[in-house]
Amino acid sequence: MKQSDGSSEKNGDAAVLGVGSRLATGPSAELVKTAFAHELAGQLALFRGMSLADLAHTVMLVEAGVIPSAEGASLLGALLALHEYPSDFTPTPESGDLYTNREAWLAARTPAVGWFGAGRARRESTTTGYRITVRSCLLAFAMALIKVGTSLTERADEHRATLMADYTYLQPAQPTTFGHYLLTFAYPLLRDLERLQALYTRTNLSPAGCGSVNGSRLPQDRHRLAELLGFDGLIQHARDAMWQADGPIETLSVVVASLVNLDRLAEDLQIFATAEFDLVELDEGNSRASVIMPQKKNPYALTYVRGAANELTGALAAAAALGRTPSGQVDNRVFAYGDVPHALETATGVAILMAGVLNGLRFNAPVAAARLASGFATATDLAETITLETGLDFRTAHRIVGRLVREAMQANRTIRDLTPADLDAVARTMLNRPLHPSENAFAQALDPAAAVAARQGIGGAAPEPLSAMLSECRAALDTYATWREKAVARTVAAEEKLLHRAQELCGG
Repeated sequence: MKQSDGSSEKNGDAAVLGVGSRLATGPSAELVKTAFAHELAGQLALFRGMSLADLAHTVMLVEAGVIPSAEGASLLGALLALHEYPSDFTPTPESGDLYTNREAWLAARTPAVGWFGAGRARRESTTTGYRITVRSCLLAFAMALIKVGTSLTERADEHRATLMADYTYLQPAQPTTFGHYLLTFAYPLLRDLERLQALYTRTNLSPAGCGSVNGSRLPQDRHRLAELLGFDGLIQHARDAMWQADGPIETLSVVVASLVNLDRLAEDLQIFATAEFDLVELDEGNSRASVIMPQKKNPYALTYVRGAANELTGALAAAAALGRTPSGQVDNRVFAYGDVPHALETATGVAILMAGVLNGLRFNAPVAAARLASGFATATDLAETITLETGLDFRTAHRIVGRLVREAMQANRTIRDLTPADLDAVARTMLNRPLHPSENAFAQALDPAAAVAARQGIGGAAPEPLSAMLSECRAALDTYATWREKAVARTVAAEEKLLHRAQELCGG
């Protein structure tokens, strides 16, 4: 392969930017500093994907006899060298986008560069590279979500019998366990993985071999290209393959849905970590000290989760706005090249961080138990017990217990202080008759552990349904882990075969 001292790259900038053909002069300094610089910066994440796309395109055209063998061998040799991201490849906005920077580097090293763009627009290389990049990011994100799911199920299992009050409106609601509470967030995560898997299926389709907008006059084997690049199928319509706007929107929608679900847990934990709640504490590795207030241990990891969720919600809105263009415009693509991989990498980091937060989280079981004992979280159980014991309709029982609670609060009494006689006194006031609850039924109704044990229905906090849900979540996570491993293996195998075939054709 021809070597270069670097001067030929500079001389080649004009050619790859079309100067001397359709354009008489080069781009303005303002265009280079703004649009070219922005586009190139966003495309740098696509380098590996575009490299594979360029190799596959060249291999396919050599196999089809479009590119002569000698020129094909020379071009493939240069492409393989460029695939290693050599130190002398320094893309700059002066050379345009990543595609034209690559072309300029190749032009300095092989006269066969004239075949580099045969039968395709630069848009095909970047679009194909974008899909390869995004599918890889999706599989990494899936791995991170599986890690969070594993942490959730492990901690839920550990705390399956750890009593606490559940909260609605940040007010004590009913007795539950910390394990049942944590498993709340496993099911949305499984839905996130389901959405991600469906998105991967739509993402891992090949746009390669489409030419520009209407196909190609050159004989291009699109199925061979899909095989070389590890795609599972084709995007059928050539123009649709090149100009999709819904893909970035869907991808960011999946990201945002996942991060909102993780953020809801992070928001709860940040509240629970306050001195006023004192229910959880983050480990030191996920906290940050104040530089002015010596006593503070800030749950910094949780605030980052919230900030990232907010940032990526904005990215989703931006993608939707950018998609609102005439169908053959580059606005949505130029910004998506960088924004979507960045969003997926950010979301992956957030998920891994949340897994670590859960693994190191400490739950203050004594405080949670004391809160249950001193509060009125079993009031619903008392109302339901009245209904079951006496046949009184629930609304009436609800009103009686509500008044009982109000009067107890006014007298600075806790639920542990109440007796069947107190209930009968309220019943006489409201019904003109006592209810005569049994001592045992009354005591069971006010016992938090008994309240949890009574939740035997599907989805309940009792040990049996909780065990069933833990098994269900673990099985689902195993299924997604197996799917991900197979998808990774397919793409890795395809890349290895592509590189081997390219080396064969260039005589390596």
